[in-house]
Amino acid sequence: MEEGKFCQSCAMPLTEDIKGTNKDGSISDDYCKFCYKNGEFQEDFTMEEMIEFCIPLTVANSDMDEQSVTIMLNKVMPQLKRWKK
Repeated sequence: MEEGKFCQSCAMPLTEDIKGTNKDGSISDDYCKFCYKNGEFQEDFTMEEMIEFCIPLTVANSDMDEQSVTIMLNKVMPQLKRWKK
């Protein structure tokens, strides 16, 4: 997954209007405003907790079923900047 096109924490498509903010108030090119504000992550989630949190939101906002979303998020999340080891 190409960094910058998706939030590097939750995998939400990252558009200009939902980008988060860095500590200095500048716009983050890596994270959405729901995950990252003023240079800090808004939730102290583990990757597994983030996946569980995102499953119902993704199902509600896509044409994918829960099983497909779960599989997809388990493949995508480990590739994101926040979760890469």
